[in-house]
Amino acid sequence: MDNRDAVGAFLRSRRDRITPDRAGLPVYGRRRVPGLRRGEVATLAGVSVEYYTRLERGNLQGVSDSVLDALARALRLDATERMYLYDLARAAGPAPGARARQRRTSATVRPSVARIVTGMPGMPAFVMNNRLDTLASNALGRVLYTEMFADAACGGNVARFTFLTSAARRFYVDWERMARFTVGALRVEAGRNPYDRELSQLIGELSARSDEFRVLWGSQDVHVLRDSTKRVNHPLVGDLELDQETMSLPDDSGLNVLVCSAAPGTPAEEGLRLLAGRPATAGEDGDTAPAEESRRL
Repeated sequence: MDNRDAVGAFLRSRRDRITPDRAGLPVYGRRRVPGLRRGEVATLAGVSVEYYTRLERGNLQGVSDSVLDALARALRLDATERMYLYDLARAAGPAPGARARQRRTSATVRPSVARIVTGMPGMPAFVMNNRLDTLASNALGRVLYTEMFADAACGGNVARFTFLTSAARRFYVDWERMARFTVGALRVEAGRNPYDRELSQLIGELSARSDEFRVLWGSQDVHVLRDSTKRVNHPLVGDLELDQETMSLPDDSGLNVLVCSAAPGTPAEEGLRLLAGRPATAGEDGDTAPAEESRRL
């Protein structure tokens, strides 16, 4: 297995979005497409047209950092896109390294991390892996995402909830933004780890079952888990505007701790307080993901 298709599609998509004016190039005559030609990208990156054509055909194996940096500048990549390009180049290397990365992503939550998540009763908190599976959560987190955890078909996976559960379109006030973010996060992980079989299966499942996912996946856009503000419409307390912070664990597990909070004195703070005092119901009474899901992950 290799990542040639992903490399070629990403480079073409970034080339197509940049106009000659934006790149500082003169325009002569009529152009068939608004984006840059291969030769123009090659000129901007300081490489031959033949060499850039090889890269756009998906062959990044052995490409130097200086060439990757030149490509990133020529294609006006942002920090996340530049990271993605480097991940694609690393994944194009020898397969054993990629298989070792795959083993590292099959991680479990350390008891100490689970205690930290549980020890924040006033803020929804979760531990997630690179596939957006919820491996652990505190009680308030499970109450906040009650509709996701109540749907056994989701398996605690945020991507499945976003695209395959009708309740998500009401729960996420800005569903389109959340959908783009979700697809972009999965694409980053697919570029970093093309040998993750379960990730590939998830992407295939979503592509087969959701037209929206399939269209967004084809855009080649990438995102990473960072701080953000999200608005949700909870079935019990209504609209909540929450700040989300994402912290990567300082090891090679690939796990992230996500914590949501509300600004003091806001309706969202009162909403979280009400949810925190709500008695847990079936499917919400634990501080970890369902046992069967934890074993599978």
